[in-house]
Formats: sequence, structure tokens, C-alpha cells
Amino acid sequence: MPRMIFLNLPVTDLKRATAFYEAVGATRNPQFCDDTASCMVFSETIYVMLTTHDKFRQFTPKPIADAKTSNQALFCLSADSRNEVDDIVGRAEAAGGVADPSPIDEYSFMYGRSFEDPDGHMWGVNWMDLAAFAAQSEMANA
Repeated sequence: MPRMIFLNLPVTDLKRATAFYEAVGATRNPQFCDDTASCMVFSETIYVMLTTHDKFRQFTPKPIADAKTSNQALFCLSADSRNEVDDIVGRAEAAGGVADPSPIDEYSFMYGRSFEDPDGHMWGVNWMDLAAFAAQSEMANA
């Protein structure tokens, strides 16, 4: 069985957050959803659990940080192409997110952009040409 990752994000408006993540390409898994949480599936190994603040507080005694004013983590999704990077960020912006809160990464072997969801959680979206990266590394080490 492949190793899986489950991110748990506290959100202020569960319906809005669910619609946002559906707009950027996640699928809602109703089996693990109720009025306090939405399970959003990006792939067979990547899940994002959106939870109300009351639900999130059940898992930790620590205060919930305001992701619009502080940051504890940055999340990143891979993309299959530069166009897919642009498409995901465009869909995030159209769904109420902020496009490119961080500088765009553009290298000969990699392209990356970012978005912020309506609750302030920051996501990167990156495409990498692994063959070009390997060739560049080989030249640097020669």
C-alpha cells in the first residue's frame, strides 16, 4: 500500500472552503464528510481534511493560527506541465483565492506558482522537467 498524506486544515466557512478546493481540482469524498469536515481528494495518496475550527480544536490544545497573518507550513502540489500550473492557479483565483502571493519560480528545469485559499493557507504548484534537471546537475558536477 502506498504511503498517504492527510493534511488537516482549519477553515472558517466549510462550504466555501469545500467549493474552493473542488474548483482547484480536488474531489469531495462524502464518505468522510459531515457538517464539521470535508475530505478533499487530490490523488489516491493526497487528502486534505477541511475542518471547522471547533472540530480542529478536538485534535490539539494549541491555538489555531490565523493563516492570513502568520504561517506555519507551505503546501505544494506537483503538476504535469507548465500549463497545468497556470490552470490550477487560475482556477484558484477564479474561486476566490489569491494568485501568486509568492514570487513565481522559473528555471530552465522548473516552473512554479502559488495561491492562497480563502482562509490564507498557501499552496505552491510546481512542474519539473526531471530530465533537464538531471542534465543540468551532471554538467555542474562534471
